[in-house]
Amino acid sequence: MQQLSLPPLAEGEIYIGAIGNANCDFHHIILLPGDNVDGEWKAQMEWAKSIGGDLPNRIEQAMLWNNFRDQFNEDFYWSNEIHHRNSGWAWYQGFKGGYQGYGDQDNEFRARAVRRLPI
Repeated sequence: MQQLSLPPLAEGEIYIGAIGNANCDFHHIILLPGDNVDGEWKAQMEWAKSIGGDLPNRIEQAMLWNNFRDQFNEDFYWSNEIHHRNSGWAWYQGFKGGYQGYGDQDNEFRARAVRRLPI
C-alpha cells in the first residue's frame, strides 16, 4: 500500500488526516491555530477566510470530535455547511457530548478554521 506524504505544517498547525469524496478527490485537513469566540455564522466564515482557512464541514468536524476534541472548548462550533432545507440555518458540532445539529445563523457559536490541501 502506498504511503501518504504529509504536508509541511506552519507553527501551531495540527495535521488532522486525509479525506476523499465519491469522485475519489482526496485532500489533507489541517487544523489552524486559534479559537474564535462566539460569533454569528457569517462572521465566523469571514474570520476563517481572513486567516487563510475555512470552517470544517460536518464530516471533518466528526473527525475532529473523534480524534482531536482536546483541541476544543466544550462548546458549540460552526461548520461551513448551510442546512439543506433552510438557508438561514447552518450546521454545528458540540464538543462536549459530540452532538451535531443545526441552528439559526444568527446564533453565536465558536469557530476553528481548517485548511485543505489537495492530494
